Amino acid sequence: MNETAFGRVADDGTVFVTLPDGAERQVGQWAAGDPAAGLAFYQRKYDDLVVELDLTSKRLKKGAASPDQALAVVAKIRTAAAEPVFVGDLAALEDKCTALAEAAEVRRGTLAEEKKAAREAAGVRRREIADEAVSLADSTQWKTTGQRFRDLLEEWKALPRFDKAAEQEQWERFSSARSQFDKHRRQHFAELDATRAEGAKAKEDLVRRAEALSSSTDWGATSRAYRDLMAEWKAAPRAGRAEDDKLWARFRAAQDVFFSARTAADSVRSEDESRNLAAKVALLEKAEALVPPKDLRGARDELGRLMDQWDAIGFVPRNEKQNLERRLRAVENALRNAERDHWRRTDPAARDRAERTVESFQQSVDRLQKQLDKARTAGDERAIADAESSLASTQALLAAAQGALAEYVAD
Repeated sequence: MNETAFGRVADDGTVFVTLPDGAERQVGQWAAGDPAAGLAFYQRKYDDLVVELDLTSKRLKKGAASPDQALAVVAKIRTAAAEPVFVGDLAALEDKCTALAEAAEVRRGTLAEEKKAAREAAGVRRREIADEAVSLADSTQWKTTGQRFRDLLEEWKALPRFDKAAEQEQWERFSSARSQFDKHRRQHFAELDATRAEGAKAKEDLVRRAEALSSSTDWGATSRAYRDLMAEWKAAPRAGRAEDDKLWARFRAAQDVFFSARTAADSVRSEDESRNLAAKVALLEKAEALVPPKDLRGARDELGRLMDQWDAIGFVPRNEKQNLERRLRAVENALRNAERDHWRRTDPAARDRAERTVESFQQSVDRLQKQLDKARTAGDERAIADAESSLASTQALLAAAQGALAEYVAD
């Protein structure tokens, strides 16, 4: 068959298309053989135009094509229809062009409304961010507020840009509040450093005084002097964990020299030694009951009081002394280790690193999830498999990082 309702191939190979008014127009020449094959060839050219229109219409609905792109396709196909080199229903082709053009204009209006709404929403959110920043400017929750400012800054950067003047006004409010908070935070930590320096100086003096007493043989007066030094030590500011530990070791070493000498010099056992032993065992049992500590500060204070009582009791049988003091040192070490563990779990710098690690993995998970959603939408099985594999690995890393962060105590 070499003709249809929309065109034909003449005996001499001339190809005609039927116009909407019933007239015919030459669109080409077929000299390659079977006229039916020639007609099918020219019909496929028409089908290609229809497919392009239909595909563009679908992409426009999904948002994959812009109104301008759709109108460009309409113009291209109308130009092709004005000088046709195909065989097909020209009226139906024009109807599709008209429908696509109308859909493009509707989409243009929708996008304009969406842009307007987005502009208004971005403006509202920027004002909210600036308002929250102003409310946080005087906060003393250095860790949590600092993180909140970082989160607000990242959210600000992610918002779409529309009105430069209005955005600049809110940015100045936000930036001013953040600068005020940062200034206060720097002042706070400068004061903290000064306090630690003061503590180090005071404890260094206590260590020198303790070391000067270590060779004394005035057992009673020197024991009281060491208790007074201990009270001063407890009242002194912290010098920082590392410096405190180093100074404390010297302080205790000086005490140990003195009390060891006192014990060695007292070669005469008194009748009170048995009572002293029972009293120290009772104190030791109270001290051992402090481990593990439910209230670390209270446990340290209670151990200090028990140790003051311990020092005041006096001598015990020599063969019992080492075991008693070993048990007491075990309590001291346990409380010191608990204090160190507490410090580790509240270390701001370590927690900050852990939070940044969680944030980094969370961003990777969000990105991979978007890739997976995109692959699923496209129906790309290979991309889906790759995205799922990468997402699962990164989620595992995120879970591990969140577990590590959970070990820290928030400030």
